[in-house]
Amino acid sequence: MTGHIDPTREIMAQFRDLPLDRPVGMINLLRFRDLAAYPDGHAEADAGHTGAQAYGLYGRAAAEPFARAGGRQVWLGRPELTVIGPADEAWDLAFIAEYPSGQAFIDMLRDPTYREAVTHRQAAVADSRLIRCQPLSAGKAFGESL
Repeated sequence: MTGHIDPTREIMAQFRDLPLDRPVGMINLLRFRDLAAYPDGHAEADAGHTGAQAYGLYGRAAAEPFARAGGRQVWLGRPELTVIGPADEAWDLAFIAEYPSGQAFIDMLRDPTYREAVTHRQAAVADSRLIRCQPLSAGKAFGESL
């Protein structure tokens, strides 16, 4: 079974149909491959990297285009237990990235440096979830801002 690695054209069309001029939060859930799966001929193909190591290479290579897009990581964690949800959806890493606009996220995806970096992500990730969210203001009490 192949996991969810890259967005489809259809999903990106839906993304572009949402407002592109407001901030977005992106929830990321990642499960890494035991061994990175680079394409034949890639400089790292025979390096023997784990998926986590390849994701680290992705993070370093994507840092500049992420910053140029105005992105920032607002929360990072290592999932320990799925309390509600499928137990077989165990994740190695979770984080929330924030972008000043949906267009900024799209611009990052189109950045030539990012496009080169994404090969490391594709080699690293066995499965993932990327969920676009509209940021809301948190209330003083739970549920106050709903």
